[in-house]
Amino acid sequence: MAGRAGGCRCPLPNEDNGRFCLLALLILLYLVWGAAVFSAIERPPELRAQRAWSRRLDTFSRSHNISQPELAAFLRQYEAANVAGVRGEPLRARWDFTGAFYFVGTVVSTIGFGMATPVTTGGRIFLIFYGLVGCAATILFFNLFLERIITLLAYILRWFHERKLQRSGAAQSPDRRGSSQLGEVDSLDGWKPSVYYVMLILGAASLVISCCASAMYSPIEGWSYAESLYFCFVAFSTIGFGDLVSSQRAAYANQSLYRAGNFLLILMGVCCLYSLFNVSSIVIKQFLNWILKKMEYRCCRRCQGAKARNHWNAVHPASMKTRRQEVSVETVCDSETDGHRMSGEMISVKDFLASNKVSLAIMQKQLSETANGGPRQSHSRYNGFSGGVGALAIMNNRLAETSVDR
Repeated sequence: MAGRAGGCRCPLPNEDNGRFCLLALLILLYLVWGAAVFSAIERPPELRAQRAWSRRLDTFSRSHNISQPELAAFLRQYEAANVAGVRGEPLRARWDFTGAFYFVGTVVSTIGFGMATPVTTGGRIFLIFYGLVGCAATILFFNLFLERIITLLAYILRWFHERKLQRSGAAQSPDRRGSSQLGEVDSLDGWKPSVYYVMLILGAASLVISCCASAMYSPIEGWSYAESLYFCFVAFSTIGFGDLVSSQRAAYANQSLYRAGNFLLILMGVCCLYSLFNVSSIVIKQFLNWILKKMEYRCCRRCQGAKARNHWNAVHPASMKTRRQEVSVETVCDSETDGHRMSGEMISVKDFLASNKVSLAIMQKQLSETANGGPRQSHSRYNGFSGGVGALAIMNNRLAETSVDR
């Protein structure tokens, strides 16, 4: 890494590669931990269900004088019919217009419940091309929604901040409202709304929508409230297991109203949770930067200690004390460029727990300038936050365009 004091040659990767490798390792550990937890929770009921089903099949085979191979063949036929949409209880038609509309909605939103799937070759080929365009367009819609929700929250946070300044007697005079946008931005240079406020608002909005949707699903679908909350998270996060799917009965009371409300709640929930995930990814990136800083700091300290010991043995012992006094977090751990330092990225636990619940200056500057409606400028990279994939890439580009100091 560039910028290490004392010519440290620790074999650490550069910042981007280091962050990628660290995130990959943490995700792998997270997957291992999740697999262990779910295996411990879900495996015993699975084994009990298998034993109970085996006993029931054996009893049914003897009582009806049906051989096990014949019974197994019949069950395979039923499983095939179940995939085609045949159920033991009446359900709504899968491929009438309303059923097909529900299906394409789950396709383009990437939810993919799996309760209906095309079984013809023509339908599967059409799905490939249809999903390619539809998913891309819907993801773009979610990204644009993210930009607009950030803009809206920026205006709201700015309004509260200006009210706070007025109450404290530090607000600008009314005639300043007619001044240029540059003057308005300069008047609030010291204000940086925390990205954690955005996370809190998006999290609260997602929770409210989930609770309202669960209150609707629980009596109408016959689910418990916990099952309804589980369905909301699975649907809003676009995981879409398909074990619980709304609006699948043949008939409901106030059916048209319920299906419209179901569509709107899923759309709002997906937008809010999608935005929350992408804003949270910035905080995760900052946390990874902090871990890399700590790793580099410890490595650099070892290098400095070894260098000091060699200098003690080879030149003059009195210099070691002076060298130890010169080593600090600022000197041995400054592995980022000046732009990174200006951006307020983490370099210590103190920065991580600083005022405003960690001042993430890049996101904060974007919020401030978006609230002012300032013109965008074209910059390919700013403070290392360009790049990314999907929504994070679009959000990073927006941050880069609006975060350059005036």
